[in-house]
Amino acid sequence: MDSYSQQRVKAFSKRDDRGMQSRALGDRIEFLLGLPDVADAMAQARLACDELRWHPALRRRIAESAAESRVRGAAASASLEGAEVAGTRMSLSVVRDVMRGAVDAPAAPDPVWRTMMAAAQVTAATEMVRREHLTAPAQVLARLHVAAASPLISTAHLGRPRLAEEVCTEWVELGPAPVQAEMQERLAGISELVLAAQAGRGPTLVFGALIHAELIAVRPFVAGNGLVARAMERSVLILAGVDPTGVAVVEAGHSAGAGTAYRGAMTAYVDGGREGLGLWLVHCAEAVARGAAQGVAIADAVLAGRLDAQGLPAT
Repeated sequence: MDSYSQQRVKAFSKRDDRGMQSRALGDRIEFLLGLPDVADAMAQARLACDELRWHPALRRRIAESAAESRVRGAAASASLEGAEVAGTRMSLSVVRDVMRGAVDAPAAPDPVWRTMMAAAQVTAATEMVRREHLTAPAQVLARLHVAAASPLISTAHLGRPRLAEEVCTEWVELGPAPVQAEMQERLAGISELVLAAQAGRGPTLVFGALIHAELIAVRPFVAGNGLVARAMERSVLILAGVDPTGVAVVEAGHSAGAGTAYRGAMTAYVDGGREGLGLWLVHCAEAVARGAAQGVAIADAVLAGRLDAQGLPAT
């Protein structure tokens, strides 16, 4: 991210000399919503989530619908990491079986299978995150990282930020991961964004998008950063009230078009100043809207009794 955009994101975590954090935060949110197309995209995402929230199926069958959302979210998150164990449709069936305990991992899983397991575990772990947990962001990130990375790396690296001598090789197209001092400063900023979302101090869609992007840009862990970022966005959107039923499949919104727009928007966020920041926020809002539409499809299928072992058609 260029210095201008980086300072704008960091500014969310800073308090001025008079303690006027709320007013300063409002100014920064106003700036972000004033970027081209951002406010309109956010409004459309909120409308899509409202439509999902009041779906008739979710009066009594939220648990069933949310479980399917997590399955589809895990499959989409794995695909964004390049892991489809048997093509899109079959991968969805495999992920579903893994998440309901109907199949065991191979004795010697290959990297694709390990990544799929990682996505399944961390997306399942979002079910256990509660709103009050967001008051301790570092602990939530640590728990999600343990779930995401345990199939990928040794236990010595789990649940903690990388050390100065440790290297992250994910998202190499963004350039080298930030060094230790910058990483720690930006992790503090991420924590403040989570706290702001938890306290309802601004638009949750904006906070979720920035948390997601910063976790990938900073790459605080040796591995599993993208998986944790998407799981954290899911958790924030659910717990801060955008998608309170947890049925939207935001990961699938990000993975549309084989994830090309997702990776392009992430690169723009890191490199593109105001335009890149705006592009990322619009992408995330559109991903939420697409995820909510897929949530409606899930709820329709639940209401009609069509959510069988094969689930819905793959997207």
